[in-house]
Amino acid sequence: MGETPWQDWVGRTDVQTDVITAAPVRALAATLNQADAIAAEAGAPLPPPWIWLYFLPFAPMAEVGPDGHPKRGGFLPPIPLPRRMWAGSACTFHAPVRIGDTVTRTSTIANVAEKSGKTGAMVFATVRHEVRVGDVLAIEETQDIVYLPIPDRFAPPPPTPVPACDWREPVAIDPVLLFRFSALTFNGHRIHYDRTYATEVEKYPGLVVHGPLQAVLLFDAARRHAPGRTPTRFAFRGLRPLFDFDAVTLQGRAREDGGADLFSANAEGAIGMQASVHWATP
Repeated sequence: MGETPWQDWVGRTDVQTDVITAAPVRALAATLNQADAIAAEAGAPLPPPWIWLYFLPFAPMAEVGPDGHPKRGGFLPPIPLPRRMWAGSACTFHAPVRIGDTVTRTSTIANVAEKSGKTGAMVFATVRHEVRVGDVLAIEETQDIVYLPIPDRFAPPPPTPVPACDWREPVAIDPVLLFRFSALTFNGHRIHYDRTYATEVEKYPGLVVHGPLQAVLLFDAARRHAPGRTPTRFAFRGLRPLFDFDAVTLQGRAREDGGADLFSANAEGAIGMQASVHWATP
C-alpha cells in the first residue's frame, strides 16, 4: 500500500455521545426473529456488535450523496472513487455495555492507503473506535472502509469454498430484512434496498446483503453454539458479496484455542464473509 493525497486526515478524531435505549434492541431482535432470546430491558447487556445500532450518521438530506451515503468530506476524507464498502472490522470487548448506559465513542482515522486491484485503484481508510461507559473502556474496534471504482459489469472474485464445519444454519434473506437493517442502522446506501440503483448504477445482480448484517448473524449464531461463553474478540472480513436471491447459510467450526471460525456462504458454498470469535477462559 502507498501514501495517498489524504494523509492530512490521518489522526483526525470525532467524539460522540449516545444513550443505549431499548427500542433499537427490540427492533433488531424482532428483525432477526430473536425477540425471545434477547433481553431488552434496562440493565440488560447489549450483544457487543449491536453497538452498531448507535452513534448513527444523521446526515440531513441536503448532505446525502447520490449513493445514499453522506456526501464526501467531513470526518472521512473526500476520496472520489464512487463505491464505498465496509470491508471488515476487528473488535475487542473489554466490559459490557448495558441498556440505559450513556456511552461515548472516540473515532480516529488511523490510516489512509492506496493499493491496486483487478478493477483499478482502491483506497482503504482505517478508523479506530473506542467506546466507553463513563471512564471504562468497553469496546475497541478497528474498521476498514474501502473505496472502489464501479466496474462496467459485475465480476465477483473467484469463490473461496467453505471448509468442513461443525454446524450449519440456513438464514432467510429477503428485501424486507435488508430494508429493516438499513433503517435500524440509518444506512442509506442504496445497494441494499433500491434494486434499480443496485443493478443499473453499481452493476450488481441484485440487492446486496450488508456486511454488518452478516457479521451480526454470524456472531449471534456463534453464541447459540457456545452458550454461556463470554466473547472477548470478534473479527470479520468480506470476501464476496451475497445477494437477496442467495440461499445463505451460516457455518462454523471450533478451533483448538477454544474460539471458532465462522462463515456466511451462498448455495454454491462460496464464502461471503469469514469471521472469528474468541471466548473468555471459563
